[in-house]
Amino acid sequence: MDTTIISAPRVLLTVEAAARQLSIGRTRMYELLKAGEVTSVRVGRLRRIPADALADYVMRLTAEQPTAA
Repeated sequence: MDTTIISAPRVLLTVEAAARQLSIGRTRMYELLKAGEVTSVRVGRLRRIPADALADYVMRLTAEQPTAA
């Protein structure tokens, strides 16, 4: 019997986990949330960032910046 555990990617991330995904600090992540640049949701009293919101943010950054020559 195969006992391999397959973990699905997380749908919602903590602020700290989202900051790690973007390779930025926790404080900068809170700044992005406050400015509305990254979407977050409340789950009870907890603040969580949808994984898709990080992908959207990175796509916007990429689209806004000129390509390297």
